[in-house]
Amino acid sequence: MSENKHERYIVAFEIGSSKIRGAIGTVDNSGVVDVVAVEEEKLTDKVRYGVIQNVDVSNTLHMVIDRLEAYPRIAPRKIIGAYVALGGRALTSSMVDVQLSLPAETEITLPIIKDLRQQASATVTGERDVVDIVPVRFTVDNKSQIDPVGAYGQTVGARMTVLSCPPQIKRMLRRVITERLGLNINGYIPRAIAEADMTLTDDERRLGCMFVDFGAETTTVAIYRNGAPVYVATLPIGSRNITRDLIDLNYIEERAEEIKKVSGNALPQENRTRKGAGDGIDYTDVNNYIHARADEIIANIIAQLEYAGVRYTDLPGGIVIVGGGARLRGFNELLSQQSKLKVRQGAPNASVRISDGSVDRVEMVDVISILVASAATPEAPCLTPKPDSEQSRRAPDRPYSYEDIDDEDEDDDESRIGYDDDEDDDDKASKRNSKKKASKKHNGKDDDDSDDRPTSGGFLSSLKDRIAQLMNDNSEFKD
Repeated sequence: MSENKHERYIVAFEIGSSKIRGAIGTVDNSGVVDVVAVEEEKLTDKVRYGVIQNVDVSNTLHMVIDRLEAYPRIAPRKIIGAYVALGGRALTSSMVDVQLSLPAETEITLPIIKDLRQQASATVTGERDVVDIVPVRFTVDNKSQIDPVGAYGQTVGARMTVLSCPPQIKRMLRRVITERLGLNINGYIPRAIAEADMTLTDDERRLGCMFVDFGAETTTVAIYRNGAPVYVATLPIGSRNITRDLIDLNYIEERAEEIKKVSGNALPQENRTRKGAGDGIDYTDVNNYIHARADEIIANIIAQLEYAGVRYTDLPGGIVIVGGGARLRGFNELLSQQSKLKVRQGAPNASVRISDGSVDRVEMVDVISILVASAATPEAPCLTPKPDSEQSRRAPDRPYSYEDIDDEDEDDDESRIGYDDDEDDDDKASKRNSKKKASKKHNGKDDDDSDDRPTSGGFLSSLKDRIAQLMNDNSEFKD
């Protein structure tokens, strides 16, 4: 495949509580993201509730990077930078109102909007880092404006959702990615907002909807009204809570996770179909445990409506859900029953192509969303440049060959190949002469005894002369 000179390569990492995912994609001139490669590696007890607890995570991430770099469309380039997902229970939102008064009726420009964003950012205390600022609505002279740029007025105001997190989250990511692996972090992307932007339709956002990311140890809820997120919260509960409940039935965690995924059902007993009969497992007990915990998680999700100050009737767009937990059988149906809202599974929209046929669009929605969100940011290098020719890709430790030397016209640079820089010139000259003699002997030419050899006849003539010499030399036969 020829490489488009305008094609931009993006690398994204998503470090979650149960796994690390890495992805590489390209962005063409139209803004469509093509997912070239996705790799995943499991994690255990090194990330809790979305926050890195142990920098040994770098070893697992290194394995993911090695596999990404081995893809034919990537090799022999190396990853040098990436965009990183931010999430976890410490990610929170706040709604702020800001306003600017202008000296006279003035055209509203992008720098003025930037000033409003800076005002919103300043409302976050120094104990937290600002992750993102999302405008909810604008006003110009107290009149609502969807896009105020280009309007005229003396006052401009905005309501904005400010996302923030403790500094520890970014600090630990830098320790793993920058200090341990030597890679640049090109940007931090709030995962829940990126997923919602990619999976929600314009109608869902404008009508009002709830976005849910049901992960392993956390569940993030984002409520959208009039096209913007008005509330974001992360709950410290996830699908791993269900797995740990099943451990009480005397299963190890790996087996409990398998049972949950393959045969678990979150629906009440009367609405289930029996699965796995004959394998010695009492699925009535298993699914009663699953239903009880799923019921609790759903109650916490629905409670966010009250905290956000909205009713379920305010969300005709329904609920869009992503994450590994959302694939639990019966969970989405139970969520719909209890919330009185329609529920659908989120997936990447039409602006995403997937070249790697092994990538599950629904399963990998988290890291794919980071690629898509990164495509809208200022360009920063993620890969080393692709070599221009095969010669430039030749390994530096390639074995030296005499064929690499042109005896007729050997320049100084080529003659130094294979020699140490600290050798003196006489030694280098001596070694070069030895190599040339060895090469000439290999071709049947030896300057030292050239007068004793016939000038014609080649190898057979030389062999006959040598045999005759041996026949006349009795002492050599005796030896």
